[in-house]
Amino acid sequence: MAVQHACMDTTAAGTPRSLATEAVHAGREDLAELGLHAPPLDLSTTYPSYDSRAEAARLDAFATTGAALDGPPVYARLGNPTVERFETALARLEGTESAVAFASGMAALTACLQVRIAMGLRHVVAVRPLYGCSDHLLTAGLLGNEVTWVDPAGVADAIRPDTGLVMVETPANPTLAELDLRAVAHSCGEVPLLADNTFATPVLQRPAERGARIVLHSATKYLGGHGDVLGGVVACDEEFARRLRQVRFTTGGVLHPLAGYLLLRGLATLPVRVRAASATAAELAARLAADPRVARVHYPSIGGAMVAFEVHGDPHAVIAGVRLITPAVSLGSVDTLIQHPASISHRIVDEGDRRSAGVVDRLLRMSVGLEDVEDLWRDLDQALGTGRADDERPAAERAHTG
Repeated sequence: MAVQHACMDTTAAGTPRSLATEAVHAGREDLAELGLHAPPLDLSTTYPSYDSRAEAARLDAFATTGAALDGPPVYARLGNPTVERFETALARLEGTESAVAFASGMAALTACLQVRIAMGLRHVVAVRPLYGCSDHLLTAGLLGNEVTWVDPAGVADAIRPDTGLVMVETPANPTLAELDLRAVAHSCGEVPLLADNTFATPVLQRPAERGARIVLHSATKYLGGHGDVLGGVVACDEEFARRLRQVRFTTGGVLHPLAGYLLLRGLATLPVRVRAASATAAELAARLAADPRVARVHYPSIGGAMVAFEVHGDPHAVIAGVRLITPAVSLGSVDTLIQHPASISHRIVDEGDRRSAGVVDRLLRMSVGLEDVEDLWRDLDQALGTGRADDERPAAERAHTG
């Protein structure tokens, strides 16, 4: 189910390293030379320097180009060694030149928009569904942007001279709808395609290989993987990364070093976690599709650990009925979570827009963790109840892939 990618870094013999190997070693190559095994955690907010002339020149260079500082750190808002290790590792996993980390996924998206708006490109073309807060940020115009919502086939026609970004999410939150990234990237022409890869992770797909120039992650989810760290990251080329670093320095949306440490640690087990959870999710999706109490199941063709399903009964009763599964927002943790998107994660989206994007009132979104599949199924089974369903269609017709 999971795709085993060859990553950009190579061994001394020139053989590309596998994704699993890069997940363990990227960002840690210098540790043995430092006499260390685990990456160090640098919590300093400032760093001593006795050469203020040299510091002035380095700061001038950063202000002009946004390039990562060459030499020792200066101040935590400019950069942090622990965070930089995570950025290096994530860029290698996504197959991009660079990555820039932020305090949250929304801070990362905000910075991407601010970069383009500062260039006079305030228009965004976007495809629903997106994560609810991403949708709201674009729609509300809080940053002075405009947005045109289209189907994937309408991207090319919606692009204007002031279009700065095309934004998509695939598989999408929360319906798991998929789209053809290569086709959308072709429709974008010279406009950068920003793809939210939070659900798939680089284990299942690498959007940069399919034409996306900007890859967004809520690192809070699978990259961290344990429900104990908040962060966001953008994988991109170095030119865009330089602009993002300038925005991050100015606005202060920096990732805390402890979060960077936890995210780097999370990457080491990312392939193992995603593959294990995906196998369980696929089995649960099949059982739900065959259950007469379930009207429709959404599970992406590329696999993954997310399952969405629509029930015939009261979705709120299912939420209230789980005992092993945790009723909570977020996703990507080692434990299984379930939530009602229309009430929580996508509540901020206009009701009409929400429904037209497939976020119907009886839809539930489940993030499958690492528990045993039989234990999870018993919990779902009792939460769904034993009432007779009103849909007698064959199970194959109730299931939906894509």
